[in-house]
Amino acid sequence: MKLHIKYNKTALREFQKKLQIRERALPTLKNKEAAFRAMVIEAKRELLKAREFYASVLNTISPWSALWQEYNQNLAFIKNVDSREVKIAGLRIPEFENIDFEESGFSIFSNPFWFNEGVKVVEELMETIVRREFMENKLRLLEMARKKATQKVNLYEKVQIPALREAIKQIKRYLEDEENLAKAGQKLLKVKLEKAQLS
Repeated sequence: MKLHIKYNKTALREFQKKLQIRERALPTLKNKEAAFRAMVIEAKRELLKAREFYASVLNTISPWSALWQEYNQNLAFIKNVDSREVKIAGLRIPEFENIDFEESGFSIFSNPFWFNEGVKVVEELMETIVRREFMENKLRLLEMARKKATQKVNLYEKVQIPALREAIKQIKRYLEDEENLAKAGQKLLKVKLEKAQLS
């Protein structure tokens, strides 16, 4: 971090204030990063379960794959997906709540008898896919937030705080040297004045 250093007390106070702000914020940022890290792990676990459930539903219906070829794709479709926003460590994440399906009417006499059960299976599959997409989105948002939090922690910890401390140290040294030179100059002037008075 390149700082424009002015060697005066105003700049010293400004840098001390900036350092104090960052040092106070750092523990909070670290906690936030740790929370996001834990949530990412939990979200990955949930997503894995959702994927396994989806695979199990597919495995359940795969023996009837020949029958599914005659299934009418337009019998059931998603009408509405309800979600709510959940705030996690300051991050807003959409979370799945409910899904509404619309079924187009069909004759049970002119279609195979299993179509009625097929509609339920298709609805279950669609709901599983929507839930999985919400979980994937949640994981993506959490990973981005964790990455940003990690970057900010590293920026504060490894760049800004050390740079501010170094700048404060340089300004203090400069001001001390200036003060010492002024005192030495005053002593020399005093000695010269005393010699002038004696002569």
